[in-house]
Amino acid sequence: MYLCTDSFHHASHKNSEPGWNFCFKIMQYNKQPISIADQIAQLKSRGLIIEDEDVASKVLSVISYFRFANYLRPSEADKATHIFKPGKQFSNALNLYYFDKTLRTVLFSSIQTVEIALRTSVIQNFSMKYGSFWFMNPSLFKDKKIHTACINAIQVELSRTKEDFIRDHYAKYDTPDMPPSWKTLEVVSFGTLGKLYSNFTDTPIKKHIARSFNVPQHEYLDSWIVALTALRNCCAHHARVWNRIYPMKPQLPTAKKMRADWVNVSAVDPSRLYALLCCLLYWVNNIQPENSLKTDIIELLKKYPNVDSSAMGFPEGWETEPLWK
Repeated sequence: MYLCTDSFHHASHKNSEPGWNFCFKIMQYNKQPISIADQIAQLKSRGLIIEDEDVASKVLSVISYFRFANYLRPSEADKATHIFKPGKQFSNALNLYYFDKTLRTVLFSSIQTVEIALRTSVIQNFSMKYGSFWFMNPSLFKDKKIHTACINAIQVELSRTKEDFIRDHYAKYDTPDMPPSWKTLEVVSFGTLGKLYSNFTDTPIKKHIARSFNVPQHEYLDSWIVALTALRNCCAHHARVWNRIYPMKPQLPTAKKMRADWVNVSAVDPSRLYALLCCLLYWVNNIQPENSLKTDIIELLKKYPNVDSSAMGFPEGWETEPLWK
């Protein structure tokens, strides 16, 4: 089936001329569900070695084929036909799945540390200067549309939270419409908190918060919050994290600008996990110096030596960087 349109001009059609018609093919999805036994047969037909079909059957009964396929792709020789490279085994993908699962747990714990610390700092610093309900005041924010969207998101969070301290507040007080910042901002998402911080007009106070974490400028912290929010959401929703390309890229200052151990960023791809790990480790180190994130990452890579760390953006010699020593 084809959908045809009248002539139009678009930047992506550099050679288009008036009077042309463009047709787009519309494909109907017609694949049918298949049994676990057929899933295994299909993998074998594509060249995957399945050492124990009973084990494979049990795995695919608790990890959906579509989810597991993400961990099979590195073993494929042809991404279109899904034919596997010679000698690739089902256990290769299973180990990669367990590596990624453990990695998500490690990352989520550390992101929780920075999220709580940022939440505390924003509440304390902004409230002391601008009062209990600063987040409700549109004059304190640069972009009124973003502020309105944040307020709407906060109201949704307040309406569905089960926290006793929010329920107790509403049982006792009628006005203002929302509890003070130290109650309200404890139930908003990391993303909403970051938008409030980024959109705030008081640059000196934002810079003060950033430097309290040894981050030289608030613009860097802005970008870290956005990037780590995306990573946090991947972890929370059990999505693949190890070799993902992250569209929300953190700004990476040079080592000269940083106030604590950092890395040479010249060979670091900001869209890969290694860049986010560096930001997260730096931030956690300055909140909780005795954290285990660095050790956990290094030990996890040792436990799964067949994982391609370059697919995560780890550059050569990363172990010798001051941040990772």
